[in-house]
Parts: sequence; C-alpha cells; structure tokens
Amino acid sequence: MRTCKLNHCTYRHQYHLVWGTRYRRKYLKAYVWEELNELIFSIPKKYPTMYIHALKGGEDHVHLQIEVPPDISVAKAVQRIKWVTSIGLKKKFRFIRKIYLEGNIWSVGYFSSTLGLNEMQVKQYIRRQGLQEQIHQIRLLDS
Repeated sequence: MRTCKLNHCTYRHQYHLVWGTRYRRKYLKAYVWEELNELIFSIPKKYPTMYIHALKGGEDHVHLQIEVPPDISVAKAVQRIKWVTSIGLKKKFRFIRKIYLEGNIWSVGYFSSTLGLNEMQVKQYIRRQGLQEQIHQIRLLDS
C-alpha cells in the first residue's frame, strides 16, 4: 500500500467499492466493459488525487479498488465515478439510453470497505470477479 502526501497531510486511504446497475439489469457485456474501463481509468485525469488500483465486475455490478484523499469523502468519490460513467456510457451506447431514458444507470446505493493489511487479498478478489460465474455456467453445461 502506498503512502500519499498532500500539502498538510500524509495518508493511506484505500477502499473496495461495489455498486450495481439500476434494477440489476445485466447490460455490462464485454464491449460495454471496455468503455467503462476507459471511463473509470480516465477519472484520475480529472481528479488527480484519486488513484484506481483495480477494476472488475459482472454483467450487473462493478468492483473497484480506489485510493481517495482525506478531503474527498467516499460518498463524494462514488458520486463522481457514477456520474462520469453514467454520462459516458449513455453517450456511447444507444441501448443504455433507451433502457434508462433520463435516469441514472447505476443503483442508488453502494458497498464500501476500507483496506488495510488485506490489500492484496482484496485486489485478487476483484480480479477474480466474473470467473466464478463462468465456472458455474460450465458446470451447468457439463451436467
């Protein structure tokens, strides 16, 4: 875990965030994930004190490991990420605009957990997201 410095503080604030699509609709296919990946990894360009460590998820949810400075609350960070990605995905994909019309594409809530000594375990967990679903589907097909 890296230590960051601002003018008047030194910090280590990493979070594991999870949020879902609105109504848990499964539209985060591979081609949508490509765009979502670009959008989320472009956030530090707009907000340089935020740093993305890992990103993965399923067709209806997102797992993100992020570093956020103390002057930005977790709620504000999630709000910014959801806002940027919602606008970007609706602009790029017409079918998402049709599904949600004027509304947000993400559910209102989110899960947040702080990371400490278990940072690598959480990073591995995030990277394995989606693999369990594929294994489960293969088992169903083999039966």
